[in-house]
Amino acid sequence: MQSYLDFEKQIADLEGKVRELRSVGDSADGDAEKVNIDEDVARIQAKADQALSDLYEKLNPWQKSQVARHPDRPHFKDFVAGLIDDFQPLAGDRAFADDHAIQTGIGRFQGRSVAIIGHEKGNDTQSRLHHNFGMARPEGYRKAVRIMEMAERFNLPVITLVDTAGAYPGIGAEERGQAEAIARSTEACLNLGVPLISIIIGEGGSGGAIAIAAASRVFMLEHSIYSVISPEGAASILWRDPTRAQEAATSMRITAQDLQQLGIIDGIIAEPVGGAHRNHQAVFDATRDVLAKALDDLAKKSSDELRHERREKFLAIGRNL
Repeated sequence: MQSYLDFEKQIADLEGKVRELRSVGDSADGDAEKVNIDEDVARIQAKADQALSDLYEKLNPWQKSQVARHPDRPHFKDFVAGLIDDFQPLAGDRAFADDHAIQTGIGRFQGRSVAIIGHEKGNDTQSRLHHNFGMARPEGYRKAVRIMEMAERFNLPVITLVDTAGAYPGIGAEERGQAEAIARSTEACLNLGVPLISIIIGEGGSGGAIAIAAASRVFMLEHSIYSVISPEGAASILWRDPTRAQEAATSMRITAQDLQQLGIIDGIIAEPVGGAHRNHQAVFDATRDVLAKALDDLAKKSSDELRHERREKFLAIGRNL
């Protein structure tokens, strides 16, 4: 059953009517009755499709935030299954524990060996708890650093998939050096002598995102968001009122379109009409094309060129605003 967001009520009503008519059509006795029902289904489905297209052409930042958090949106494991062959997961930071919020491994992308790092939120209650809703602890970022160092040792390009509301703010995480771990991971990204490509596939929140997204190329899915803090967090700090999250989202310029205009990201990956959750395969296909081109471009550069261009890219952010 399709999950609908609050602003999709009209779509939910129309598609619900389509399902009802199809159910009636399946049990129809006569051919004439079935033909009439099929005509009604086609008419209402066309209306639903047009309404969906019109709606998603003009989503506001808060609505995009809701789409980015949709429970059926593809996550790290979905992208790995759709894009990577022979994936071998790697676990642990070799110091404290394995953080399930950050998943890592090696595999093949279109025949090319790559290292993959990303946040995994989970897709049901049990898996979300297991992955801590994609909010990593220090050991997660130390695991990411370990994989980046291994990738450089074996000359493997690194692909990171970002989807987190932010790093975990718990007491234990702070006691084990959360801020230092994020800083070290960001430093490792900037110092990599191999291509590093990051894709914001859902939420890109705060240092928890930038820790694995200080990349040579940063792309965002069309309806993903990327910001220093969540809209709810910003509203709580600015106005002490989290219910003003919609107002905060509009002011923060967190959408892919805003961030491309500001020069913070390098490109936008198109999503199917209605969002990535409606057609995973279409998103994987679009992502595959963007990744392949970026890897081909970056493969021509030396380690020194990659490091220099990556650092200059981030130093230049905000200079011309």
